[in-house]
Amino acid sequence: MQAAQGSYIPRNPRLRGMLDFVARRDHGLMRRVHHWRAPRWIRVWMLCATRGGDGWLWYAMGAILVLFGGAHRFRAVATAALAAGTGIALFLRLKKAAGRRRPCALEPHCWSTLLPPDQFSFPSGHTITAFAVALSLGTFYPALALGLVFCAVSVAASRILLGMHFFSDVLAGAVIGSALACAFATLLAV
Repeated sequence: MQAAQGSYIPRNPRLRGMLDFVARRDHGLMRRVHHWRAPRWIRVWMLCATRGGDGWLWYAMGAILVLFGGAHRFRAVATAALAAGTGIALFLRLKKAAGRRRPCALEPHCWSTLLPPDQFSFPSGHTITAFAVALSLGTFYPALALGLVFCAVSVAASRILLGMHFFSDVLAGAVIGSALACAFATLLAV
């Protein structure tokens, strides 16, 4: 994403300047996060959130909805599955294209020893999937929307606090996941 990391270097000077600005902000936040000794409850919450974002939380939620989700259950789960599946395919391509190294590869974290699932950071796949599923299901189950969004935001925050992603990686993931959720919810709202 930026020249300092040996990856994508835009030719447009304005775009390059914007990306350098974002990278400086990301690196400043990374340094603060990597040196912050978070309280134990935050550490536990972030580890649980990131593990839930590994997929098992969303699979369990889908299974429960298929069994007990009422009349819209199959459309709801299909919407979430399509949004998440498309998100996964998209982030795998984007990560390779951007080639942005993870914060934990640039500077050691003071308490997190979590190993990254791959070498690239942009965009956050956990965040794409979390927002794709949470907003898709929230469309069909408005009473669950607040809890679902809390889960998605927790997953996103955990990726930053555990040193797996920069803030802009997570922000891009939230935008992509949200857009996919809205697109598939609209397509399957027939």
